[in-house]
Amino acid sequence: MRRFLKRLFTPPLVLLAALLMLLEETLIAWLQRLMAAIAALPWIAVLEARAARLPPYPAMILFLLPGIVLFPVKLGALWLVAHGQVVVGAAILVAGKVVGTAIAARIYKVLHPTLATLAWFVRAETWVFGWRDRLYAAVKAMPAWQTAAAMVRRTREWLRAQAQWLRRRTSRPGWMSRRLAAIRRRSRNSA
Repeated sequence: MRRFLKRLFTPPLVLLAALLMLLEETLIAWLQRLMAAIAALPWIAVLEARAARLPPYPAMILFLLPGIVLFPVKLGALWLVAHGQVVVGAAILVAGKVVGTAIAARIYKVLHPTLATLAWFVRAETWVFGWRDRLYAAVKAMPAWQTAAAMVRRTREWLRAQAQWLRRRTSRPGWMSRRLAAIRRRSRNSA
């Protein structure tokens, strides 16, 4: 029975994990670009430079600040969900998670050299990233993951090919544009 349940639930769960991992990787890439663009603002650059000069423990407080500030927002979203406002609550929860993750990732990037001076932080960071990497490796070794990854790869290639075809199609002048250009050339040559 256990083997049957494992065979039944593993493929959809691996597909869900693959989608979540793909979403996470895509969101992280987008959020890093967005936060880098925001960090290019002069006043943000000044704040980041000041934050980078903080001692380790004040830097740790700053690193934890987005989670602390957004915790009441997440509780409010859960309260909305509990009181029947599922869509609004879920939207606030997702938006809070995305914003909090983006800000925390940028603060982590800025403060990492300072935080790395704390031995316990380095141990905790190594443990968390090691756990994450082992989990990712286990999921990526599953046949269902490899099938899903191949499907995503084929879809990306197909979309890329469609975009190139569309670019070629729209960059080539149409019949009317070619006729007007020929008329302009003839009128310049005859003058």
